[in-house]
Amino acid sequence: MSTTTIAGVLAIRKGIAQPIGSLTQMGTVRLGKRTENRTPRIKEFVPLAGLDDLVFGGWDIFEEDCYAAARTAGVVEQSLLDQVRDELEAVRPMSAVFDQRYVKRLDGPNVKKGRNKKDLAEQVIADIRGFKERNGCDRLVMVWCGSTEVYMKETPAHATIESFEKALDESDVSIPSSMVYAYAALREGIPFANAAPNLTADVPAMLELAAKHGSPLAGNDMKTGQTLIKTVIAPGLKARLLGVRGWYSTNILGNRDGEVLDDPESFKTKEESKKSALDFIFQPHLYPELYADLCHVVRINYYPPRGDNKEGWDNIDLVGWLGYPMQLKINFLCRDSILAAPIVLDSALFLDLAKRAGMSGIQEWLSFYFKNPMHAPEVYPEHDLFIQLMKLKNTLRYMMGEELITHLGREYYD
Repeated sequence: MSTTTIAGVLAIRKGIAQPIGSLTQMGTVRLGKRTENRTPRIKEFVPLAGLDDLVFGGWDIFEEDCYAAARTAGVVEQSLLDQVRDELEAVRPMSAVFDQRYVKRLDGPNVKKGRNKKDLAEQVIADIRGFKERNGCDRLVMVWCGSTEVYMKETPAHATIESFEKALDESDVSIPSSMVYAYAALREGIPFANAAPNLTADVPAMLELAAKHGSPLAGNDMKTGQTLIKTVIAPGLKARLLGVRGWYSTNILGNRDGEVLDDPESFKTKEESKKSALDFIFQPHLYPELYADLCHVVRINYYPPRGDNKEGWDNIDLVGWLGYPMQLKINFLCRDSILAAPIVLDSALFLDLAKRAGMSGIQEWLSFYFKNPMHAPEVYPEHDLFIQLMKLKNTLRYMMGEELITHLGREYYD
């Protein structure tokens, strides 16, 4: 995901590729009435950072530079990689905070050592400050693109900043590597997004820290392959009030993500993220006769021959008028990294915009990009892709003092 994003941005900057899939680069936003014909590109409407201004850096448990890592991943075509080789080779990873207890199927040599997790967090903060100074950056954004960690639940260690920092001092097992990075970013007032389904920034201590230092937050688990399709199809079925008895989803993939998810504890984290969308879209408590007995099954199988070429199969058992049974079959052959890269870019640019707009804490308007979006505790998360997009564009209109669009449309007929 990381190297695909970086290589893609470098190629787009050189004019040798198109930013397909990126709302910030290709999307438009309607302003005012339909009769006004005002539909600028989003990047021309809001003051986003330009691609030429981006500088990339990060951490990895493997020492290879971005060019070598991209070649190993095998996602981006070699001919394109060679055209940005010099820039990719200049991006070398800093040593990572890593503990194999949280990602059991991976191990690597480029790992930090420290007295405790607090010491490791301070090392990450030193890395952040050093990177910013070396590269002359005005602002930073951090996106966790690491592997899925084992399933975890909130504990008393996550309750407050004080309890969290005490747990860091004691190297508490309830603080995985991703939380160390999130803590470091939020301490520095940096916007943070979680591209994985881990329990990371969505605990009270992190929310308190984000508020204290003015850091915008978004997550969790970027909406790429199968869940993207679910959040497109399910709202349509719900809108037409078609019943759903069963939704069986299976995936095969052979990349490092697939290897990590072959561990049952990491799969549990991903499963919870992938299964939640349908419950909130269908609202079975409001439509029990249509969705209360939905059987939703998710499977992920590690299949090395596929590499990063992911295949998702969905079988949906529907119920129509007079109880008539129907079926819908979906076969999505995709590349997760190709779908994720524009989301990483958009999340970073929009979070930077939010920071400059004085917005901090959970940015629910960025739910559009995530499988398990962060939300205020008193409300349910919005999973309908089309409602999410309306929320995102209305937020941009709000930022720029434009009228919000309700789609009522009565003014054309009165």
